[in-house]
Amino acid sequence: MPNRSSQKVAQSPKTTVSTGCLRKALAKRTKAELVDVFMEIASGDRGVQRRLESRFGLELPPKELVAATRQAIADATDFDEREINRNFSYDYQAYGAVKRNLGRLIKQGHLRAAMDLSLELMSQGSYQVEMSDEGLMTEDIEECLQVVIKALRRCDLSADDVIAWCSEMLKKDQVGFICHKELQAVQDRFDTSRSS
Repeated sequence: MPNRSSQKVAQSPKTTVSTGCLRKALAKRTKAELVDVFMEIASGDRGVQRRLESRFGLELPPKELVAATRQAIADATDFDEREINRNFSYDYQAYGAVKRNLGRLIKQGHLRAAMDLSLELMSQGSYQVEMSDEGLMTEDIEECLQVVIKALRRCDLSADDVIAWCSEMLKKDQVGFICHKELQAVQDRFDTSRSS
């Protein structure tokens, strides 16, 4: 299991409010007060916002879903360049959001948008892998891309469009091994169907 870590803050037991006390305090608040607090916390922390969206099954319109996915890609692939060639921490929860959102876009009938976002993910994600010591995030990137690759296998896009996308994905892979076999297989399959 890769050593994945998100930003964790160590808390001293002396300064931590017990969950029982916190629950009692929250129970005394009105629904409106709680909503305001959640919105305040979520607006200051994209990780919390993504967790709330996932927990409550928030359905975003396609335009907002694309923007949220683009931001999740940026968060997932972000790293401190002073940590190059180390096993730096990364936001694996953001990768989970990318995977969910790509699936949601496809389910809503926006496969092309998911394909475009996958190109961004391949470019930024493979750069992150290249800059890390062991590329621990490779599996996370591949899980995200598999959602789109799986959809392409049963899509009604033209063979030329799918082949061009696969070719572009392979070019954007800066390490040369992220979903390489899967992309090559899809490209070969559509190339064969085109020449039949």
